[in-house]
Amino acid sequence: MKLVSWNVNGLRACLGKGFLDYIAAEAPDIVCLQETKLQPEQAVFELEGYHRYFNSADKKGYSGTAILTREEPLAVTYDFGDDVHRHEGRIITAEYPDFYLVCCYTPNSQNELKRLDYRMQWEDDLRGYLCQLDAVKPVIYCGDLNVAHQEIDLKNPKTNRMNPGFSDQEREKMTELLQSGFADTFRRLHPEEVCYSWWSYRFRAREKNAGWRIDYFIVSERLLPQIKTAEIRTEVMGSDHCPVILTL
Repeated sequence: MKLVSWNVNGLRACLGKGFLDYIAAEAPDIVCLQETKLQPEQAVFELEGYHRYFNSADKKGYSGTAILTREEPLAVTYDFGDDVHRHEGRIITAEYPDFYLVCCYTPNSQNELKRLDYRMQWEDDLRGYLCQLDAVKPVIYCGDLNVAHQEIDLKNPKTNRMNPGFSDQEREKMTELLQSGFADTFRRLHPEEVCYSWWSYRFRAREKNAGWRIDYFIVSERLLPQIKTAEIRTEVMGSDHCPVILTL
């Protein structure tokens, strides 16, 4: 089984930049998308053989997630927890016979960390949600998690410390999650590899490979023996992020 996760930074824009050609070439079983920036009725494209599930923000043109899957899930739910987490289209959970799949677009802490307090609440509540699922069956948790966990995960760690996505608080929340029975698949399989999944549109960052690894596949520890590969498709264009891949 092959899974793709990709922050497309606007699905309609990405469709015009080779999205369908990429999916045809990659031929994944499941595609998880973040930052779709559309309502379900605006997702007008041909993609035969996939069931489609969209979760859109109340605010149009903002946030949003999607799952495209060859196998129809047993159940699909949208958002999680308290009402505060249920307005930005950030979570889709699909239940399969052997695992839960959680597609996530984590809230950004924003400039000067002005949304950090909410981000901390989000992290605690979502960790609790993932642990609840994990008590029933293994979890595959993926998406743009808006944090570079370790210094190896971004080009300039010293100058970015305490910037959004590399604050001590956000990094600690990722550590807490991984200590709760979960594993960062790419880092487990490639402990020393420097590879990024997001580059700013400014300062020719992608050309210079001045990036961050903020897109993940995180799995329940007991799924690790089934993981074959965890890859980052840095050559795939169409967004300021590139796809990340998991094969089981």
